[in-house]
Amino acid sequence: MSHSLSQRVQALGLILPVPSQPIANYVNYVVSQNQLFISGQIPLLDGKPAYIGRLGESLGEDEGAQAAELAALGLLAQLSDALGDDLSRLVRIVRLGVFIASSSDFQRQGVVANGASNLLVNALGDKGRHARTAVGVSSLPGGVAVEIDGIFELQP
Repeated sequence: MSHSLSQRVQALGLILPVPSQPIANYVNYVVSQNQLFISGQIPLLDGKPAYIGRLGESLGEDEGAQAAELAALGLLAQLSDALGDDLSRLVRIVRLGVFIASSSDFQRQGVVANGASNLLVNALGDKGRHARTAVGVSSLPGGVAVEIDGIFELQP
């Protein structure tokens, strides 16, 4: 396995985006002892919010999964920035939080969240296996369909 996160992502036929910058009073990530906390990432295309809408209304499951995958790519960009692109510093993803803007009767948040989980496991192998929460919410920043955050364990 390559120790470069950007090379691992490129091997999947994808390119890490430039890490997004905070739009309010917070930071992209915080390292505390051996843990890395990455702030929520939304799906961005060319730096602009993508997949606007709510699951069960204007967006279907496939679009939701694509939004989750795109947000996960943003999460990996933040991870790469925090680690200096050096995957040998990562022990594993501990927890992934997936927030899905959805109608009150939409019940397949887990299917949508798999878009993010699958990308992370494909990019990181066993280091990408994680505990996860998938939660339906009424709205998200910029009207996007998905936002994800993550907690990572780092080498001491």
